[in-house]
Amino acid sequence: MNGYHAVNAQAMYEGRRAIHRKLVRHAEVRDAVLDRLKAGWSPEQIAGRMKLEDHPVRVSHETIYRFVYSKTGRALGLFRHLPEHRRRRRPRVGRKPHAARFSAENGISRRPGTVHKRMEFGHWECDLMMFRKEHGHANVTSLVERVSRFTVTLKNRDRRSKPVMDALIDGLAPLPQPARRSITFDRGTEFTAWAHLKAGIGVATWFCDPQAPWQKGTVENTNRRLRRYLPRQADPSAFTNRYLRSICDRLNAQPRKCLGFRTPAEVFREKLMEIARGGG
Repeated sequence: MNGYHAVNAQAMYEGRRAIHRKLVRHAEVRDAVLDRLKAGWSPEQIAGRMKLEDHPVRVSHETIYRFVYSKTGRALGLFRHLPEHRRRRRPRVGRKPHAARFSAENGISRRPGTVHKRMEFGHWECDLMMFRKEHGHANVTSLVERVSRFTVTLKNRDRRSKPVMDALIDGLAPLPQPARRSITFDRGTEFTAWAHLKAGIGVATWFCDPQAPWQKGTVENTNRRLRRYLPRQADPSAFTNRYLRSICDRLNAQPRKCLGFRTPAEVFREKLMEIARGGG
């Protein structure tokens, strides 16, 4: 039967698009993306890491999002591995820009070389570990000191920025000032109250470039270690402070090759002793 048929035309259009989608055409790339999604990486982290590693076939974070919300992605339930766990993607037009909430002077490009090269103790990286939506808004802050790789975790009832910053203030305030010089964040909305943190304990704040949370790779790598004990499907409201401390104690007692096989706890303690002797 001749003529234009909307249903058939749409099916042909979708078929033509599928032929050219990298995640459909390249199975090895698709498998790598799926593995990292299931490991808790965001599409931005995956795309950024592929660019950093100079993969011969790379995909953008937008391509990954489209695949997640495609018929194939929905059938696989891939949205459950995203930080927000939304069944449907929000319209791009309706998303609120967050760039104005972060000062350009606090961009990671302005961060001193002594921080970037791990030449100075007391500089931290911070992230929020999220869990499945059915467990509510509770989450866990992960903090890692860049020189020693010393890890701290903190409980949060929700993602509101000021309470998250209050928890950081309470957690870091007991340390001497040279042990809490700065914190590097990504540009998540939970970190928009950075001025409150700075006013509270005088810590400097730095922010990754937009859609580049991999620039705080130390805490991202630590999150993967923590996921062994804090899986995404767990209920974070059930975590006790004692349990979180025990996890950190375990990680901080493991020797690291990057530390000459010393432990983060040993290096952190050594640096605190140097500060106490007036060498900070």
